[in-house]
Amino acid sequence: MSTEVTFASLNLAEPIMRAINDAGYTTPTPIQAKAIPQVLSGGDLLAGAQTG
Repeated sequence: MSTEVTFASLNLAEPIMRAINDAGYTTPTPIQAKAIPQVLSGGDLLAGAQTG
């Protein structure tokens, strides 16, 4: 069973959440779901993702 990651579950700052909501986004992409927690924890990040 897989749990869907939401922007709300990523504990983003309120101004960022407001901007995300205003833009109409509800669910992070798979790379966002993995990268955001890494960055917020102070970790380094090198990422790549196929664009559509």
